[in-house]
Amino acid sequence: MARDYKKEYASYHAKPEQVKRRAQRNSARRKMEAAGKVRKGDGKDVHHANRKTSDNSSRNLKVISKSKNRSMK
Repeated sequence: MARDYKKEYASYHAKPEQVKRRAQRNSARRKMEAAGKVRKGDGKDVHHANRKTSDNSSRNLKVISKSKNRSMK
């Protein structure tokens, strides 16, 4: 069965709380780019150690591989 991306966006990704969380993740990524720890296209993710996207303190952010970060539950 094919995914209905338009419906998925409307029912999940466009919700205000998800927009806010995405903005917080992007902010963390920009912070790490400014610090020189990651680069665009480097295949790394910025990991929030306490899993709270609202906590973008430097002690909470780590750079790890995409596969490792996305396999965590």
